[in-house]
Amino acid sequence: MSYAAFLERKRRTIPPAGLNIDPAAMHPSLFAFQRDLVAWAAGQGRAAIWADTGMGKTRMQLEWAKAVGGRTIILAPLVVAQQTVREAEAIGMDLAYSTHPGETRQFTITNYERAENFDAAAFDAVVLDESSILKNYAGATRTALIDQWASVDYRLCCTATPAPNDITELANHSEFLGVMPRNA
Repeated sequence: MSYAAFLERKRRTIPPAGLNIDPAAMHPSLFAFQRDLVAWAAGQGRAAIWADTGMGKTRMQLEWAKAVGGRTIILAPLVVAQQTVREAEAIGMDLAYSTHPGETRQFTITNYERAENFDAAAFDAVVLDESSILKNYAGATRTALIDQWASVDYRLCCTATPAPNDITELANHSEFLGVMPRNA
């Protein structure tokens, strides 16, 4: 077998979810590149937005949640959760911080430490804010997140630091998004 054939055999593709999102319909505060990224990620259904610090990942993930529709939960570090709620308010979005499943709305945010309190079956979409939490190869948090949210159709990972060429973190993102297991 040739090396090219070997690589082709390893190739994995996930069909797009088929959402056709009009970037012009997004909040006017987004820059064109942000609207394009959101439209692409929503069209994929399961995607990662790896944009550097200050590139507007929070607004992009909020617009993605609106674009995919349904009930969305955002998992974030505790320190980021209230900042995200304020950012949502700035664009006219009703995002509720919740620590318990009985306090959810269409758009809910909670911190990673509370994720286990929520039933994935109650949500149509999940966002990992600061998804570099998936970094650790054998981490309990990584494993729990991958297992808990595997049945959710729409998944988005957002981070400024997905890897500095860290294959383990890239593979963990791939597994969370359902592209392929890290050990393939």
